[in-house]
Amino acid sequence: MAEYEAQLFNLAFFSYFAASCMYIGYLVMLNDKLALLGRIASIIGVGFNTLAIIARTMKAGHLPFANMYEFGMVLVWGLVIIHFVIEYQSKRKALGAFVLPLAFVLAGVFALFYQEARPLVPALKSNWLLIHVVMAVFAYGALAASCAIAATYFLKHRLEKNGDDGPLSAVLPELESLENMVNQLIALAMPFMTLLILTGAVWAEYAWGSYWRWDPKETWSLITWLVYAIYLHGRSVLGWRGNRAMTWAIVGFITVLFTFIGVNVLLPGLHSYAF
Repeated sequence: MAEYEAQLFNLAFFSYFAASCMYIGYLVMLNDKLALLGRIASIIGVGFNTLAIIARTMKAGHLPFANMYEFGMVLVWGLVIIHFVIEYQSKRKALGAFVLPLAFVLAGVFALFYQEARPLVPALKSNWLLIHVVMAVFAYGALAASCAIAATYFLKHRLEKNGDDGPLSAVLPELESLENMVNQLIALAMPFMTLLILTGAVWAEYAWGSYWRWDPKETWSLITWLVYAIYLHGRSVLGWRGNRAMTWAIVGFITVLFTFIGVNVLLPGLHSYAF
């Protein structure tokens, strides 16, 4: 199975694309069968994604956490799993029209950075790697979902502003419910982001002899943490609600993407091995 790892992830990519089309079709046509097909395609995608992760592990001889492609395939898997939980709890199938396209796009982006499996570099031969990356999967997966739901909020807000209370508006969660989902996901992600930075600092001391070197990846991880800390402060202390809070949630995920992808491409540093 190991030799089919890339093909398995490609099948996951196409499954997520099919799921995106089905969910968007549900949003446009309001046909429950399309939502069911979207859920089935999502499950198939997660199945292929899981097999790809297993195959990569077998091929590399270590968990797939060594570079951006490997982490990306795990992150997309985590995002879709989080979607399943949200859809089950909210009973709102329309959210798939926002979460699955994001999973599909991210899978496509990470596939562009495919690398052949290879042994771990010395800096990665540490138990801190597993802890560090697991924290990142939980944090970034929850933040990706929060971004998708914030986008859902803006569609619902626009429909209500235009006085459209038709079937499309009815299948979307209420604005307050969407806000609460976004806030809960960010609040869930924040401890994991904190542990991500702390475990990274401990790992840096082990690998490079210093807890903090203002490496571009370290710096932008801190910036991302601060962006979401400002969001939580604004919401709990300054009373941020509505468009301002949801805009900040989307801006926050843009900083996540730059931290994870942009820094690797544009600002090489001590973490360049992860590219």
